[in-house]
Amino acid sequence: MITIHHLEVSQSERIVWLMEELGLPYDLKWYHRKPNRLAPDEFLALHPTAMAPVIEDGNVVLAESAVIAEYLCHRYAGGRLTVRPEQPNYYEYLYWMHFNNSAMGLRFTRSALSAGASGPVADTMSEVVRRREAQYYKYLDKRLGEFPFLAGPELTCADILVVYRLTTALLFGSRPIDDLPNAVAYVKRIEARHAYQKAMAIAGPNAEAPKQ
Repeated sequence: MITIHHLEVSQSERIVWLMEELGLPYDLKWYHRKPNRLAPDEFLALHPTAMAPVIEDGNVVLAESAVIAEYLCHRYAGGRLTVRPEQPNYYEYLYWMHFNNSAMGLRFTRSALSAGASGPVADTMSEVVRRREAQYYKYLDKRLGEFPFLAGPELTCADILVVYRLTTALLFGSRPIDDLPNAVAYVKRIEARHAYQKAMAIAGPNAEAPKQ
């Protein structure tokens, strides 16, 4: 049985959604954040990277959303929700699988710069971050105007990874998408999915830990 170690209001909601889409059984173990919003010590001890999400599968302990998604889909679901190298949309799948980390890196840089960095280098970096973020999200919206999902006509792990950036991550300063009509429509399509609704009910930003 897969155990999902779920840190409240975190990227681990993705793995719950993935498991619901795949129809696979799992145990969900909740961890509440500290008053300062950081992860508790028992969660940090799960994996050397001390990041959510984390899963356990027997003796295997895995972190990193993309790694977990590929592992689960190939090991337990026959490759469902992934795209094979011989398929024509494989390159799109790869790109959007990595989009989240690129966007997250820009957000962290923007946050660091806004915290008080100044001078010519900081000014240049601020402009680079602003330009790249605008380009990333413009491309995202364009893509979603051409296809219902990021890798093409069907939901894949790429969507599982990116949707968090357009929804829950807004609580942590991610770029809003109000000016991106195709992205807004995409999120509404995702929110209508039964598996997504169930996952958010038990592990989304407004979910509460089950009573013991």
